Amino acid sequence: VNLNILHAMLSLSPSLLPLLFVCFYSDILPQPPTITHQSPKDYIIDPRENIIIHCEAKGKPHPSFSWTRNGTHFDIDQEPNIIMRPNSGTLVVDISGEKAEHYEGVYQCTARNEHGTAMSNNIVIRQSRSPLWSKERNEPIVVQEGVSLVLECRPPAGLPPPIIFWMDNNFQRLPQSRRVSQALNGDLYFSNVLKEDSRNDYICYARFPHTQTIQQKQPITVKVLNRKSAYDRKPSFLIPSGPSSSKMVLRGQVLEMECIAEGLPTPEISWTKVSGDLPAKRTSFLHYQKTLRIVNVLESDAGEYRCTARNRLGSVHHTIRVTVNASPYWISGPPRNLVLAPRETGVLTCRASGIPKPTITWAMNGIPIENSPKDLSRKVEDDTVIFTDVQTGSSAVYQCNVSNEYGYLLSNAFVNVLSEPPRVLTPANKVYQVIRNHRALIDCSSFGSPIPKITWFKDSRSSTLDGDPYILHDNGTLEVHVAQAHNSGKYTCVARNTLGIYENHVYLEVKEPTRILKQPEYKVVQRGRSVTFECKVKHDSTLIPTMTWLKDDGELPDDERFIVDSDSLTINDVVENDEGVYTCIMNTTLDHDSASAELTVVGMSNLLDPLERPDPPTDLELTDPRERSVQLTWTPGDEHNSPIQKFLIQYEDSLHFRGVWHNLTEVPGTKTTARLKLSPYVHYTFRVLAINAVGISHPSFPSRMYKTNPAAPDENPAGVQGFGTASDNLVITWKPLTGLQANGPGLQYKVMWRQKEVDEEWASETVANVSQFVVSGTPTFVPYELKVQALNEYGAGPEPAVAHGHSGEDLPVAAPENVLVMVVNSTLAEVHWDPVPVKAIRGHLKGYKVYYGRERSLHKHNPHHEEKHIMTFSGNHSHGMLPGLHPFSLYSFHVRVFNGKGEGPPSPSQQFETPEGVPGAPSSLIITNPNLDSLTLEWAAPHDRNGRLTGYVLRYQPVNNSNELGPVKELALPANETSITLPNLKYSTRYKFYLNAKTVRGAGPAISQEAVTIMDEAVASRQVDIATQGWFIGLMCAIALLILILLIICFIQRNKGGKYPVKEKEDAHTDPEFQPMKDDDCTFGEYSDNEDHKPLKGSRTPSNGTVKRDDSDDSLVGYGEGGDGQFNEDGSFIGQYSGKSTSRDTAEGHESSEAPSPINAMISLNSFV
Repeated sequence: VNLNILHAMLSLSPSLLPLLFVCFYSDILPQPPTITHQSPKDYIIDPRENIIIHCEAKGKPHPSFSWTRNGTHFDIDQEPNIIMRPNSGTLVVDISGEKAEHYEGVYQCTARNEHGTAMSNNIVIRQSRSPLWSKERNEPIVVQEGVSLVLECRPPAGLPPPIIFWMDNNFQRLPQSRRVSQALNGDLYFSNVLKEDSRNDYICYARFPHTQTIQQKQPITVKVLNRKSAYDRKPSFLIPSGPSSSKMVLRGQVLEMECIAEGLPTPEISWTKVSGDLPAKRTSFLHYQKTLRIVNVLESDAGEYRCTARNRLGSVHHTIRVTVNASPYWISGPPRNLVLAPRETGVLTCRASGIPKPTITWAMNGIPIENSPKDLSRKVEDDTVIFTDVQTGSSAVYQCNVSNEYGYLLSNAFVNVLSEPPRVLTPANKVYQVIRNHRALIDCSSFGSPIPKITWFKDSRSSTLDGDPYILHDNGTLEVHVAQAHNSGKYTCVARNTLGIYENHVYLEVKEPTRILKQPEYKVVQRGRSVTFECKVKHDSTLIPTMTWLKDDGELPDDERFIVDSDSLTINDVVENDEGVYTCIMNTTLDHDSASAELTVVGMSNLLDPLERPDPPTDLELTDPRERSVQLTWTPGDEHNSPIQKFLIQYEDSLHFRGVWHNLTEVPGTKTTARLKLSPYVHYTFRVLAINAVGISHPSFPSRMYKTNPAAPDENPAGVQGFGTASDNLVITWKPLTGLQANGPGLQYKVMWRQKEVDEEWASETVANVSQFVVSGTPTFVPYELKVQALNEYGAGPEPAVAHGHSGEDLPVAAPENVLVMVVNSTLAEVHWDPVPVKAIRGHLKGYKVYYGRERSLHKHNPHHEEKHIMTFSGNHSHGMLPGLHPFSLYSFHVRVFNGKGEGPPSPSQQFETPEGVPGAPSSLIITNPNLDSLTLEWAAPHDRNGRLTGYVLRYQPVNNSNELGPVKELALPANETSITLPNLKYSTRYKFYLNAKTVRGAGPAISQEAVTIMDEAVASRQVDIATQGWFIGLMCAIALLILILLIICFIQRNKGGKYPVKEKEDAHTDPEFQPMKDDDCTFGEYSDNEDHKPLKGSRTPSNGTVKRDDSDDSLVGYGEGGDGQFNEDGSFIGQYSGKSTSRDTAEGHESSEAPSPINAMISLNSFV
C-alpha cells in the first residue's frame, strides 16, 4: 500500500476516507465490483481493424465477467474469433475470419463477485460505412446571367455522415462568398450567377472520417449565357421554404439554422431572436451570415428566430420555431458509493433531469429492485434509496437508470457494509521538523468503520488540543499555524469508534531558520590578482548545513584556483572567464538561504586606452545539423580595448514572425561556437551581437536559413481555468499556444473534464482556433478536474497537468438563521447571525448584506419617513455593526448571503428601537423688536429631536468693535417656549446669542445669531449734524493746508544748512514741547495764549495747570554730555543736540529739541477737535 499517496488524498478530501479505506486495503477488505472503464455507448468500428470492446472493473475478490448480446447471454467460449483478456472483461474480436458487420449489435458487460454485480452501459456496435457514389451522367447546366442556381451534391449516406466540400480539377477549393456558398446539406447555392461562373469542373467531394476515404461526384458543367441587362429583383428564400419552419435540438448539442436567399443585387442576411436576445458568447455566424450557430444549447435558447434577406429592392423574412428537448443529465452527479458500518444510515441519490421528464428505475445487482429480495432496511423513494439500520452482509451494487426518448444514463453505486476498529496509518514515533514561524502539519491519517473520531494531546495529556494556536482538520491533521519553540514536544493522536481505540505518538521539533548574516559583495578586480567573496551564515545547531557555491547558476569550474572555505570563496590569479555572478547557498534539510554578487574583471590597458563598443561578429556558419539542434560558429570583431564579455545569439522565424528578432541564448565572450537548441516547424535565421563593458555591437549579417521539421507539441496550454457563466455550465479556458509552440500545422486542443471526487471517466472534446470550451448540463457549483492537451497533425503533446475549477454558481437558496440584534447606543447596533451552510450558498461565498431602514421616529412630532441602507460584510462573517443610526427611531432589517451570482433569500424581517440621543440644533433662530435695551428672540424646535425635549439653554454675550467677546450670561428655558424678550441690554451694542436644545442625554449643537440694540436718538442726531456741517469740513481742509505749508518751509530751511540747537539743561523753563514755533527758523518759542497750554490727549497735567519738566516724554534735555560735534557710540553725530546756541540771543527763548513732526501735529489737531 502506498501510504504517501493515501496521506495526500486524505489531506485533500477527508470525506473520501471510507472509500480510501476500502481502496487501499482491498487485499484484506471486501469490496463489491466497480466498473472502471468501458467502451462508449455508440461505438462505430472500422471494418478493417479488430474490434475491441472494453470492460474493466475492480473489486475484492476480483470480479468475474460475462456479456449479453441483443439482450441474451453471449457465450464467449462458442466464438472462436473472440477472446476475453485475462483478469478483464474486455473482448477482442478478430475479424479476419468474419466480416465486421457480423458482430453488430447491442452488448452489455456484467462484473460480479460475492458482494454484488455491476453493469456496463448498453454498447451499440455499428460498422462504419462509406458507400460508393452511384454512377450518373451530369448534363451541362445552361442558365441566363443573373438567375439563381443550385448545384446538388446528394452524397451517399455513410456512418457517420460524410464531410462535404466542393473543389475543382486541380483540387483547389472553389471560392465562396455572399453570392456563392455551400449549404449545410452540401449543396452549392448561387444567389445569382455571373458570366465568370461558367466552368466544367464543379466537383463535390465526400470525406468519410472513420475510414479516411474521400469520394467524388462526377463533375458538373455550368454555362452562363450572357444577358445584356439582367433584371434586378427583391430577395426570396431558396431554403428554407415558406414563411416559417420548425426545428428541434437537444440540450448541450449544436443548433445550426440557415437561410439562403436569391435576388439581384445579392441579398444580405441578418438574424434576430424574436423572443429575446441571442446568447452572445455561444453564438457565431457562418457562411457569410447565412448560418446561425449556437453551441451548448440550453433550454433558454428555445423560441422564435427570424432571418431577414435584404437588398435595395426590398426584404423578406422567415421565422424558425426552435424547440429544445434534453436527454437525461445529472443534476448533482451520479450516485456515490457508500461505505457504512452496521446499524448506520445512508442514502443513495440519483438526481437527474431531462425534457421530457425522464423515468428513474432502480436495480440491485442487475435485477430490478422490485424483483430483488425484500430488505426492511431499504426504502425506495423515486430518485432516492434510503438505508436505515443496515446489517453486515447487506452489501450490494445498485444500478440507477434514468431514461427518456432521447437517451439514458446508467450508473452503478455500491453499498459496502463494513465493521472495522480504528487504525492509524501515520507511522508511530514519526518526527516532524519545521522551521520557526512556519506552519506545522502533524498527520493522523486513520480509517475504521464507523469513521473514527480524532483527538490530540500534547506531552502530559492534560487537555485536548482544539483551540488557538492549534487547528484540527476534518482528516485528523493537527495544524500549528505559526510554530514556535515551545510547540516542540510529543503529540498523541487518538482514533476512536464504537469498536475500539487506537493511539499513535509523533514528535514535533521546531528549528531556528537559516540566515545569511554577511552577504558577498560586488567585486571589480584586475587580471592576475585574487578576489574573495564572504558568506557568513547562522543556522540551527541541530541541522547539518551544506554550503554550495555557484557561478552563473551552474557549478564552479573544476579549477584549483577556486578555493572554497567554510564561509568564503577565493579565486586566485583571476582571468576574464572568471567574470559572472557567484551565489552562495546554505542548505539544511528543512530550509535554505542564498545571496549573490557579481565579479567584473578588468585589465591594465583599460586604464590607458580609449574604450569603444566591439565590432559585430562575422563569418556566421551553420554545421552539424540535427533534428532539434545545429552548431553555429562565428568570428569575433575587434574588442576595442574592452574584452568581450559575452555574445548574444538572436533568431528570426520567417514562418511565424517574419521581421522580428528574438533572443535565443548567450555564450561567454571567450567562445566562438554554440550548439543551439531548436524548436520544430520553424524557419530559422541567426545573427550574433558582441557585448563588452562599453555596450553592445551592431548585429552581424544574418546566417543562411535553417528549417526544422514539424513534430508533435512539446508542451500543453498554460493557464487552464474552469468557471461557470451560468448555473449549469463549466467554461474551460486556457492560454493558446503560439505558432512557435505548436511544433507543426493543424494545432488543436483536446479538452478533458470530469467531476472531482466522483468515480467517473474523463469526458473530452477536441477543438481548434479557440481558447475556451463550454460544458453544458453541469450540476451547480461542483468542483471539476480539467486537462487541456495540445494536438497537431503529427501527434499529441505530453500528458497534461490537472487543473481545478468549479461549474457555474447559482443564487443561494437559504437565508441566515438565528438573526439577533444588540443596540449598542443611540447611533450604533450590532447584528449577529448563523452562517449559511456551504451547500446552500451554491457558489463562492462573497459575504453578507444587512438591509436596514428607518421606519419612523418614535417622537410624535417628527414626520413619518423611510430611509433604506445596505451594509456589506465581505467574507465569512457572522456579525456586523450598523453605524450612523438615528436616535429614538424604529428600524427594520434583514440579512442576506451573497455569492458571485447574487443574493440569496432574506432572513425574516426584524425591528429594533434606538434609545434617545442629544437633539439637533434648533431649526431656526430669529431676532425681532430691537430696542435701546431689549431684544426679542424667536426659535423653532430642532428638526431631529432624537428624543423628548426637556428644555433649551440660551447663552449670550456682548461683542465690541474689535470682535472681543464680553462675559457670557446663560438662561435655562422650558421645552414648550419658542420665544423670549431679553431686557436691560446696553444700547448701541452688538450681542451674540447661542441656543441649544436638550434631552435626557444632554444638550445638542447650538444655533447662533447676532443682533445690535438701537443707539440713543439725541447722540445719534448730534453726531450726524457735526459730521455733515459745512463749517466743519472747511475747518478740516484749512488745517490740512496749513500743515502742508509748514512742512514745505521746514524742508527748505533744512536744505539751506539750518539746524535746530537744543538748550542744554534749562531747569527753570517749561518743557519745549509746549513752546510756540517761530516762523523764521522753525524753532519753538513760548505761547502767550493760555488756550494753547491745554495738555495733549493722554498726557498728565498737575492740578495747578502747569506742566512739570520731568513729566515731558518728548524733551531731549538731559541727554547731552557737553561739547559740540561729539559722536555717539554708534557713530551718529549728536553735537547739534548737546551744545548751547551761539548764534542767537538767549532772550529769544530756548530752542526746541526736535524738528516739528507731521504726525505729532495731526495728533494735536485730533485732540483739539
